[in-house]
Amino acid sequence: MAKKKIAAKSTELDAKEFFAAISDIEKDKGIPKAYMLEKITQALVAAYKRDHEGITDNVVVDANEERGDVRMFVKKDVVEMVDNPHTEIALEDARKALPRAQLGDVLRIEIKPKNFGRIAAQTARQVIIQGMREAERGMIFDEFSSKEHEILTGTVTRVDERNGSVAIRLTSGSEFTDAFLSTGEQVKGEVIHEGDRVRVYVVEVRRSTRGPQVLISRTHPGLVKRLFELEVPEIYDGTVEVMSIAREAGSRTKLAVWSEDENVDPIGACVGPRGQRVNAVVEELRGEKVDIIKWSDDPSQYVAAALAPADVISVTELEQGKSCRVVVPDDQLSLAIGKEGQNARLAARLTGYKIDIRPASAPEPPEQEPAEEPMEETEEDIEIEE
Repeated sequence: MAKKKIAAKSTELDAKEFFAAISDIEKDKGIPKAYMLEKITQALVAAYKRDHEGITDNVVVDANEERGDVRMFVKKDVVEMVDNPHTEIALEDARKALPRAQLGDVLRIEIKPKNFGRIAAQTARQVIIQGMREAERGMIFDEFSSKEHEILTGTVTRVDERNGSVAIRLTSGSEFTDAFLSTGEQVKGEVIHEGDRVRVYVVEVRRSTRGPQVLISRTHPGLVKRLFELEVPEIYDGTVEVMSIAREAGSRTKLAVWSEDENVDPIGACVGPRGQRVNAVVEELRGEKVDIIKWSDDPSQYVAAALAPADVISVTELEQGKSCRVVVPDDQLSLAIGKEGQNARLAARLTGYKIDIRPASAPEPPEQEPAEEPMEETEEDIEIEE
């Protein structure tokens, strides 16, 4: 009875399965095939070098999808006397493989993947996995860096009870990443629970050793601007421009808007019918007050508008730097200054002017007060710096 021959399991690389696997990676992960081929060829070369210390840069990999094969070669110079067997081959031995070989020729000798050692195979696998990780990180970085200074909606995955930081999973396109909202970037008094969906402003995207790092905020003035873009079509299409924003998150925001089109009321566009547009923004900001004023290239008009809701009698620009003196009715002084100086402080930030607010009963500083010495801050006499 004839013995049945059992074919030994081949340890050589199955090119068909190899290219099918690369195609699956491209389909599932979105990693370009050319990128993966480059990383895998690097891995195969690194694996071979690991087991052959004398090998330099004379190992090449030829992965050809059209032919359907993956082959590795070591290049050796044809010499008369061999000094380094890893890079040289004797003429006599060369002619056994290629009868026409001559001194000085370079022979490509094929290496079979089955000759790789266990350590070499592990090295190849590690490099391939690392290549995939780098590609995924690169794709995540590219996707989220395009979202800088935009709003993204994320899901809260964890709230750290010790320091109050919040982990949020952000999704953009087919990519996702985890970002941390520190306590300093959270609105004071705002309570966030695990599972909540929150809108955050992408301040910056950085590269790091552990992958892309997305810096997010709920307190950044840019969040208010983007929210108005979402609610106000005139801002989105550029008919109305947001010229400046000053914000104390969780309490109050001042927004200066302007339109080149004389037929468009920039404030009315932002407020919307029956206040619907501004109310939608306020709701997203958890009740934060929003003052919308009209921007002007006239500093006097701009500063007077910025101090709303207080009435202003006069605005006088001062010689020293970018500063001005504002006179308001006596009964409007506390309103112009605001609680703990907030209204005046936000107006200064919005306009970029130092604002000295005085009541109508005492519009000028006392003459005996030295100009070079700073005035004491009182309820009747206050200067707010940006």
